[in-house]
Amino acid sequence: MQTKLIRASVAHFPAETSMPDTDIAVFPDGALVIRGEKILAVGEYSAQTAAYPEAKQINCQGKWLLPGFIDSHLHFPQTAIMGSYGEQLLTWLNTFTFPAEQRFADEQHASVMAQVFLGELLKNGTTSALVFSSVHKGATNALFSAAKAMNMTLVAGKVCMDRHCPDALSDTAASAVADSHALIERWHDQGRLRYAITPRFAPTSSDQQLAALGELAQAYPDVFIQTHLSENQQEVAWVKSLFPDSRYYLDVYDSHNMVRPRAVFGHCLHLEAQEWQHLSRQGATAAFCPSSNLFLGSGLFNMQAAASHGVNVALATDIGAGTSFSMLSTYADAYRTCQLQGTPLSPLQGLYMTTQGAAIAHQLDHEIGNLNPGTYADFVLLEPRCTPLSKLRLTPTADISDVVFALAMLGDERAVAQTWIAGHCCYDRDRNSDS
Repeated sequence: MQTKLIRASVAHFPAETSMPDTDIAVFPDGALVIRGEKILAVGEYSAQTAAYPEAKQINCQGKWLLPGFIDSHLHFPQTAIMGSYGEQLLTWLNTFTFPAEQRFADEQHASVMAQVFLGELLKNGTTSALVFSSVHKGATNALFSAAKAMNMTLVAGKVCMDRHCPDALSDTAASAVADSHALIERWHDQGRLRYAITPRFAPTSSDQQLAALGELAQAYPDVFIQTHLSENQQEVAWVKSLFPDSRYYLDVYDSHNMVRPRAVFGHCLHLEAQEWQHLSRQGATAAFCPSSNLFLGSGLFNMQAAASHGVNVALATDIGAGTSFSMLSTYADAYRTCQLQGTPLSPLQGLYMTTQGAAIAHQLDHEIGNLNPGTYADFVLLEPRCTPLSKLRLTPTADISDVVFALAMLGDERAVAQTWIAGHCCYDRDRNSDS
């Protein structure tokens, strides 16, 4: 098995931290050493080349090598509706989302779209994602099959909804559990894949369906749970009318045993203090989706409230109301969101929330999110001076904080030179320039 040494400027967060601006390991002339699927070592180039003289060297000087990005909330079937003229959330679902998802009853269509979807992730440096499929079991199989062929970490689940949706997309409490159970048995912990029990959101699941999915979650305590929470004020009011016995929105899920570690709640824009406290107490995660929140006019995520309550927060694109697969662009919108509230989000805070911070929130930091020896060799190579404007903005000696900020604000997918998964280069900008 060949040992490879990639020479580049290298940066990552080796451990959990509340101070990413200082607790980052940076090697301006660094090297990552890999053998097979895993990382052997990381550090200064001079030390690593002396320790591994037999390694095949790959010279990427001038580029920054970072852990592959983690997208913590997005929708596979919504890829084709990105950039559709914006509406508020509930209208968006009926106008764009539900018609697009009905096409995924065709497994051939789902297989084709899985390749497009995963290809866009790679093009933007994303190596791991938490993904909503459609209501169709076959589409979820297609997505998992495509991810398995790439040997990537993918957490995904069949959407479950048995009311307030088109008949063509409606399942039942029994069929949702049966399909989810079969998918768990087939895909969860198969290679690098994990399953997520996925009620779309409280309004589209009856109390009977939520109860049945909660029982399934208890039977599989290490399976993920993903859904939406308090994205839109009209939605929050709707939930209150549908579940009058619940104290607040999160209580709907909590009463069905769905608030726990590895439970990821998208948006979390209009939470009460008790909800923040309970998310923290239970070790659940809020997925901060700034691009889609701005696009749909849903509101501004309160990063200060999340931090003060110690809630896990991970960044997410929320494709397709999100308008870019790029986690760098997503950080740019997160920065703008926080700026509007007088609580700026630094570039390294943003980078942490897309790498090690997300991995820790999802209990996957022993595998992804960092460049520690023994983890999978999932990484991205960024080209700081990738466009005429970025060449003007960034000097060859710019530090990692400035590089991340400038590329988030001024860059595009051309900033991603290569994306590697499990020691294999899955995307190369120069080879895939026409894709």
